[in-house]
Amino acid sequence: MKDQMTPRADTARIAAGFRRSLGTYSTAATVQAEIAQELARQIAAHAPPEIAQVFEFGCGTGVLTRALRAQLNGVQFILNDLVAECATTAAPGEVFLPGSVDDIALPQGVDLIASASTVQWLPDLPGTLRRLSEALVPGGLLALSGFGTAQFAQLGALGSAGAAPGYLNARQWRQVLPGDLQVLHLSQRQTTLHFPDALSVLRHLRDTGVNGVSGQRWSRRRLTAFAAAYQARFGTAEGLPLTYDPVWIVARKAY
Repeated sequence: MKDQMTPRADTARIAAGFRRSLGTYSTAATVQAEIAQELARQIAAHAPPEIAQVFEFGCGTGVLTRALRAQLNGVQFILNDLVAECATTAAPGEVFLPGSVDDIALPQGVDLIASASTVQWLPDLPGTLRRLSEALVPGGLLALSGFGTAQFAQLGALGSAGAAPGYLNARQWRQVLPGDLQVLHLSQRQTTLHFPDALSVLRHLRDTGVNGVSGQRWSRRRLTAFAAAYQARFGTAEGLPLTYDPVWIVARKAY
């Protein structure tokens, strides 16, 4: 398998995209919310009862955070996000670490490391996974969701430059995990949203922050051509489809 090093995305541009979406994310990111809820369910199914400390990176507006708080009582949370304004996700007494998970000093000896819909932005996934595994206690859990290669397939087919740098299908995850992590759960399931027109698709991407990497400027001519191509190639009676391809993984560090 080829090296899973991916081109390092412009983190400032990514942060700006997600920062702009802070006010709209909770309403627009319905699929991301479902993904986070499923990840929380898988964590609940596999977590040992003695979890005391959780590190969540890419916490954003707190969709996964709230789900974990609801099922893990008396647990200390350490939160992180690229966007410093997401510090408001931390409850009183909780720690928030701003910056990229690749650049911060990771908390050590934690029982659970979790992240929903973030890992696709990491340029050196194997290297980051090694660091995360080293931060876990023996028997600790690493629980993540990412996206497979069919993520936003329609946009890719139309030549969009807005994809995250690291999409991996479920079967590829076993090849990038450190050897001291045992897979407990691994699944992949596509879901498709439908929109009335191409402008609504672009608005959805803006409102969920995921188009921050593209930097595309939409002239009237370019938008008209994009909308016509989208409709001609993918239009259905339900509207214009946009495919999400989430992947969930829960792994345990060896004792």
